[in-house]
Amino acid sequence: MSLEQLIKKCIKQDAKAQSQLYKQYASKLFSLCLKYCSNYAEAEDVLHDAFITVFSKIDQYKNKGSFEGWLKRIAINTALQRYRDDVGVYDIINEGNIEDVSVDLNDDELSLDFLLGIIQELPNRYRLVFNLYVLDGYSHVEISELINISTGTSKSNLARARLILKEKIESYKANLNSQSL
Repeated sequence: MSLEQLIKKCIKQDAKAQSQLYKQYASKLFSLCLKYCSNYAEAEDVLHDAFITVFSKIDQYKNKGSFEGWLKRIAINTALQRYRDDVGVYDIINEGNIEDVSVDLNDDELSLDFLLGIIQELPNRYRLVFNLYVLDGYSHVEISELINISTGTSKSNLARARLILKEKIESYKANLNSQSL
């Protein structure tokens, strides 16, 4: 069955088509949800909520652009909405000048699991901005609009996330070096 046929059946609330669509895209969307959630269970909840939104609004998809991109946008927005609903997640912080810190995520000594793990450990607001900016390519202006913070706060949160990641990577490497001696 083509994607277009599958979408048409989902619009008609066909349970088999919905199940097929879920099976086809759940793993990709779940990995996306994991980037924005602090743990596995939370990512499962966000995925579930995202698919509820997908099935209730699938008639709004107009075959313009990628369907997978449309699904990803819903999953990201679902995760963002969860954070917006949490009280105090976006407390105003001092946006004083913080130096831009670069983090090398392409280091051969670092496993993907390690990198994903330390990103998951970031405080919510830092992880969210880091993922949106670094991994998904949003600008600070777009991030500020998506999560209702100032552009300066977005930049500050990114710099702080990078600083935390840099410190964890340096500590990890120092630990590796001391073990090899």
